[in-house]
Amino acid sequence: MTDNYLIVVGVDGSEGGRRALDWAATEATRRGGAVQAVIAWRWDGVELDPHTIRPDETRRYAEQILERELATLTARHGSGHPVAAEVVEGRPAQVLADAARSADLLVLGSHGHNRLRHTVLGSVSAEVIRMAPCPVVVIPVPVPAAPSAEPAVRT
Repeated sequence: MTDNYLIVVGVDGSEGGRRALDWAATEATRRGGAVQAVIAWRWDGVELDPHTIRPDETRRYAEQILERELATLTARHGSGHPVAAEVVEGRPAQVLADAARSADLLVLGSHGHNRLRHTVLGSVSAEVIRMAPCPVVVIPVPVPAAPSAEPAVRT
């Protein structure tokens, strides 16, 4: 084990991101390393109406998500996990790939998208895997169990 082992984890407020943060913190503890939790934010600058969120509000929202996820991690596992937090403006895949340049491992959460949604919208995880400068672990979100195919028996 080495004190220099660094795991970068993408956080986005989703169940997949939460599971990835949990896994990364546990793995970093096991390896004697640290976690850098990264959230990307982006503002397109197109104001369609007066209710459009401004860039500073978008950044603050990302900061709040990250703060909440780190507080939840501490509540679940205690304060024994060294985690640094970073809020970065940019495309999520690029931000995570850049953050992982000095990392030993990059951890992402799966959102469990179906094939159609993945094909139409693309996937941050798939893009990050292509760009990553280090190994990538994608933590799946459990799929709900399918109902039993056996017919009900009436007595």
